[in-house]
Formats: sequence, C-alpha cells, structure tokens
Amino acid sequence: MPVDFQEDKQRLRLDELRAKEAEALAETLAQKYQLPYIDLSKLPINTDALRLVPETEARAANLAAFKVTGKNLFVVVLSPNNSAAQKIIRELEDKNFKVAVYLGSEASLARAFERYQEISESSQTEAGIVDIASEAINTFIQEIKDLDSVRARLDAETALTLKAGGVTNLLEIILAGAIIVRASDIHLEPEETRLRLRYRLDGVLNDFAFFDRKIFRPLLSRVKLVSGLKLNIKTTAQDGRFSIRLGQNDIEVRTAILPGAYGESIVLRLLNPETLVVEFTDLGMEQKLFGTLKEQIAKPNGLILLTGPTGSGKTTTLYAILRVLNTADTKIITIEDPIEYHLTGVNQTQVNPDKKYTFLVGLRSALRQDPDIIMVGEIRDAETAKIAINASLTGHLVLSTLHTNNAAGTIPRLVDLGVNPKIIEAALNIALAQRLVRRLCPECRESYQPRDKELALISTILGALAKKRPGFARALPAVLWQPAPAGCPHCHGTGFRGRIGIFEAVVMNAAIAELLLKNPSEREIKHLASATGLLDLREDGLLKVLDGVTALAELERVVDLYAEIL
Repeated sequence: MPVDFQEDKQRLRLDELRAKEAEALAETLAQKYQLPYIDLSKLPINTDALRLVPETEARAANLAAFKVTGKNLFVVVLSPNNSAAQKIIRELEDKNFKVAVYLGSEASLARAFERYQEISESSQTEAGIVDIASEAINTFIQEIKDLDSVRARLDAETALTLKAGGVTNLLEIILAGAIIVRASDIHLEPEETRLRLRYRLDGVLNDFAFFDRKIFRPLLSRVKLVSGLKLNIKTTAQDGRFSIRLGQNDIEVRTAILPGAYGESIVLRLLNPETLVVEFTDLGMEQKLFGTLKEQIAKPNGLILLTGPTGSGKTTTLYAILRVLNTADTKIITIEDPIEYHLTGVNQTQVNPDKKYTFLVGLRSALRQDPDIIMVGEIRDAETAKIAINASLTGHLVLSTLHTNNAAGTIPRLVDLGVNPKIIEAALNIALAQRLVRRLCPECRESYQPRDKELALISTILGALAKKRPGFARALPAVLWQPAPAGCPHCHGTGFRGRIGIFEAVVMNAAIAELLLKNPSEREIKHLASATGLLDLREDGLLKVLDGVTALAELERVVDLYAEIL
C-alpha cells in the first residue's frame, strides 16, 4: 500500500510556519527600533495612499503608504534605517503630511505592492484632497450668476441630502460656492433649531444660508474626516487641514473646530494662492510711502516689520515684496505657517509644532544656509525676536510680522519682548502697519452730499495733513460715495468688490534713535514719525475716501477716525 506523504499540505504548513516566523521577527525588530508593528494581511490598504509614492520608488525603498486621512499618512517600512525610505518620508513631510511610520514584514510589503496593479491612472486622485472635477466646476460656474444661484443649488442639495443621506456633494458645493464668490472663510455654526452658514466676503461675514439641523452631524463628520481630525472628540477644540484641487492649483483649507452650546462650530479658512498674487505696485500705497519702502527693501541688511491684526493683508504684502527681491543672485529663505503661496526660486519651509519645528528652530536653521534674505512668518516670542534682530545686524535683510495696533507700537512691543533699545535702533529699517478696506463696487456705487459732521471730520484730518506736508491742499468734497443698498450682480449684492490696503510707517532715523534711549511711548514715537511727512492710517484712508475708492463708513469700521489728532 503506497504511503501518502501529503506533500502539498506539508509545504503549505511549512509556508505558514515561515510566515509566522517572519511576522515574529518583524515584531521583534519593531520593538528594537521602538516603532509600532503592523501586519497588513489583516488590514485594508488604501490605494489613494499608495499613489503618494510611485511604485518603483516604493519597491526600491521597501516602503509603502497604506492609509491616508486628510493630511495624516500611515506608512510601513521594512527597515527604518533605509536611506531611500528616510528620503521618501522627508519628502512627504515637506508636502505637509503628518507621517506615522510602522514596521512590517516582507509579506506585508508584498501585499501592498500587489495593490499597485489596481490603481487606474484615469481615476487618480491625490489623498487628502477634496477633488472637485474640472467639468463640474465649469458647469457650476456657468450656472451661478449671483449669490441667489448658489443658495438655490444648496437648497436643492440639502433636500436631496435629507432624503437620501450623504453630505459629500453638499460640502463640495459649500466649498465651491465660497471659491466662486472669493470668500476667505466659511463658518458653519449650529444653533438650537438650525445650522447657519456664513461666508466672509472682503473681510466681512455675511449670512449665506440656513440648513435643517439634521444635516449638521453628518456634515461635521465629513469635515473632520477630510481634515484628519478625530470623530469621537467633541468637547475640546481641534485644528486640521486639507486641500482642494482646482486644475493645477491647490487651495489649502485650514479647519478649526470649537465646542459650543449647540454643538461644534466649524470654521474653514481658504488660502487661495490667487488672492495672494498682488504686485508690489498694486498694493495701494501712497506715492511717498511707496518710494520710502522701495528704498528700505533695497538695503542689503536690516529688519523690516509688518504689523496689524490677523486678516489685515500682511502676508500678501510680504509676498509682493519678496517677488521684487527674488533675483537670480539672491538667496531667499522663508519660514511660514503655512506656506500659502509657492514662489519659484525661493526656499520655503513650513513650521511643524508637532515635530518641534517652530519659527525659532526654522530661523536658526535658515541662518546656517547662508541666505541673503530671510522671511519669518511671525515673531511670537522674545527669543525669535532677538535672533531675527541679530540676523539683521549680521548682513541679512530680515522681513517679518508682529502683532501691534499701529506702526509706532512696534518699538515698545520689541522692548516688551526684551530687545535692547540700542539694538533696535541699529537693526530696524522700517515698521509698516496696514489694514484692509473694502473697495466700492464701481458698477453700483452711489454719490451723496456729505453731512456736517462728516465735513467737520474731513476738515480736521486735512488740516493735520497740511501741517505734516507743507504745500498740501485739498478742498472739502462736494460729494462722497457710498455702497448701493442692494448692490448688484458684480459685487454679489454687497456694494463692495475687492479690498485695498491703507498704510502707515515709522522709519528709523536719528531723532527716533535718540528717543529710544528714553523708553518712549507710542504717542511720542508717532509724533516724531509725523515729521517725515508719511501719512498715518487715518489720513491714507481718507484720501482713498475722497478719491471714491472706499466709503467713509467703511473706513470708520477699520480705523478710529475720531481719535485725538497730534
């Protein structure tokens, strides 16, 4: 009787033992390298994650990306010491991904590599991106003539959502509507019986739509999912981000979730690169200040500070200056949070507090790169301020921002941060403060006769300006301009269309340098700065009002027009 050795079963059993040994070895190595171990045979592999690393590079590095949620990316490696794997991880982090590294076996990697065969180039979408197809966007733009058209589309999609479920399309329409009307922020605020949607247009919030409260929870979950936030956390604030792909451009969206009385409030800030492309000559600066700033940025070293509240256009001005300075013989390094617009020829780096890469660490690293010009997104603490100033004293031109109410407040703020006044005098070239005011829509603005109170105010400001600039003269206006109450389709019914900057500056000179030794107040610095003939925010804004660029009421919204005049 023949003996059946069951060779196939024995071979299968041997393969199983070897596989277990391989996984046990991988688990042991994971403990050695202090990395989490993973077995991909028991987990799904996301093809959107795989697409982030080309197959040839992944195989060469023995690395595979297997899961992505928003900007959170999970990768498995055979060895963390593989230089090719380390390079890929660094490149992914440079693309703003938060990379979690796991260690796995060859079998896990083989399973991931097999999934590359399932990727269809025709349906490729980048992970972490809410992909609004170009055809759909074009159709949507053609359908929308005004804000009412967007509301109608939202109402139709809301009814469909309540009936059939799913909020993917609804979120995309909300995002697309914001892009079309050039909103900078989207606010989704749950109330007791409804969900409120507001868009920030030209710096001002506008009620846009109200939804049935039933869609709030699924919409919140969808936002959290694409932003890489935790769905089960409801009592603490969370911050995340994702991107929207429009053609060849990515619009970065920063998500902020805040617990409230009726649920978590959502704010989506849209960082659209197109809105940052403003040329230096188009910033709206008055001629004398424009010439002064050109002189200051042409200097080989020193500190240039932009001040103003969040949303006052400081980043746009910085980028406009960098475009002027960006030449073939100049090395520029920026440290930003986040990188809002990519400048060709400029070395841009983004801070990452989770990785302990702060403005301070970035600035120290940038100085070792032998740059000519450094841009630090914001000076937030004493040590960053001191290093930035020291860099400006050692042959570098340093640009940065600081939170103060006006240009004169820059110097007291630096002193408050512990900077020696004598060093400020040597380092600071110019402190530039700015605000943004809405432009009147040229299609529908209306003229009116100014009231007595307005004429008195204008007369006072023009009188102060005449003292500051001998020879300056301007008659009181016969008419002023205001927005049309109902607006028009060109301005989406707001009466305003776009924004323009108003500016003031303090330029370091001998008089201010001498005053620094006496620990001066803002008022004293402002008084001395007025001798240079540069306009302050109020004066710059008023001239734009008299030219019909903006409205007096709009200027009053941004600047205290009735403050004491020096």
